Amino acid sequence: MRPILEIKHLSKEYRLGRAFHRTENFREFLKRKLTAPVRALRGSQAAEERIKEERFWALRDVSFDVAEGDVVGIIGRNGAGKSTLLKIISRITDPTEGAVLVRGRMASLLEVGTGFHPELTGRENIFLNGAILGMRKAEIVSKFDEIVTFAEVEKFLDTPVKHYSSGMYVRLAFAVAAHLNPEILIVDEVLAVGDVAFQKKCLGKMNEVSRGGRTVLFVSHNMAAIENLCKHGVVLEHGKLAFQGTSKEAVHHYLNSLSGAQDSTGHILDLSDVSDRRSMVGPLLKRLEFYTDRDRPVIEGLQIGARLKIRVHFDLPNPTSSFNIGLGFNNVFGQRIFTAHSQFEPNRASGERVGPQVFVCDIPSLTFMPGEYTLRLWLDIGNTEADLINDVARVTVIESDYYGTGKVPWNGTFVLKHHWYIEQAADAK
Repeated sequence: MRPILEIKHLSKEYRLGRAFHRTENFREFLKRKLTAPVRALRGSQAAEERIKEERFWALRDVSFDVAEGDVVGIIGRNGAGKSTLLKIISRITDPTEGAVLVRGRMASLLEVGTGFHPELTGRENIFLNGAILGMRKAEIVSKFDEIVTFAEVEKFLDTPVKHYSSGMYVRLAFAVAAHLNPEILIVDEVLAVGDVAFQKKCLGKMNEVSRGGRTVLFVSHNMAAIENLCKHGVVLEHGKLAFQGTSKEAVHHYLNSLSGAQDSTGHILDLSDVSDRRSMVGPLLKRLEFYTDRDRPVIEGLQIGARLKIRVHFDLPNPTSSFNIGLGFNNVFGQRIFTAHSQFEPNRASGERVGPQVFVCDIPSLTFMPGEYTLRLWLDIGNTEADLINDVARVTVIESDYYGTGKVPWNGTFVLKHHWYIEQAADAK
């Protein structure tokens, strides 16, 4: 049987620079040619050529097949090319090279608002999306009540969707995509917009869809969801296909491939060259330092229950008293285990500050189970997430006799001090 999806030598190039923001018209073309000698004398032609030479390959020679009824997880860091790949498969954008063969009806949920007309109501958009999928009106009507119930938007069904919140948009968009019976369902990380309860419901529906024999492409940073939902996995790195295999093998490959600032061989990490950074203000997070009891550097790992002291070096570009540092600890599946945030500190000093700063997070006893944990680091200034770095570092917790019984804890996420004792029964003599 032929695969339902064939991705053949797919590449996508973006040209960076002002000269390529849009296609020039004939008048602009003529003016550029006529003024070229003058600009050459001024040296601007060389600058323009440098702009033209800036090219970025979001995807480079990616090839793989997807069998009918398969559920494939697509994994990779931010900027690896995952969303670009899904947009090409969904025919939202064209590839620079290569081709995609699709043998089936396809529904895509890539970005908030994709496929919806903002001026139309929720009801009208349900029928519009069904028509785009090639469904008859009777088919859409038969699924209508299920869609509305799943999306939980009954009160707003006849309101134009431009007035919907991002969560309402996603709920309705997912409900439409999942219930209108496409042969291929494509879902990006957009589900992260919804609340936890709705995410759980969506994952349950996707599992139901996959058991029904439909094909699913799923992008997520939640490694547990990838392992549990998907049969196969594809790992992208810098726009190239790095690995293809079972979902468990793909997750293992991805976690082992994390590099850069995550090197845990030293206790001081320079954050100037991290790759997975999202900055609204600028690269303000500068350095991390890891220490344990008596300010000893953390080199190889921490025993269960050991002290962890993290010094965060950062800059404040303008005087402000409203700033916070956050540290998120995730397990190997990308699930948040613990969040340490400076706004939780009751005895924090107040006052306006500017320039280089050091904020210390002191955790007296890190009671995680043995294993590796990744850190997410961010700086808030006012109500703005000024700088954020995903997977900034790894913290390794090693086995130890935490309870003092000679028995090493096993199973679970963390350990807690607890006591057992035999209580004499009230009726005992």
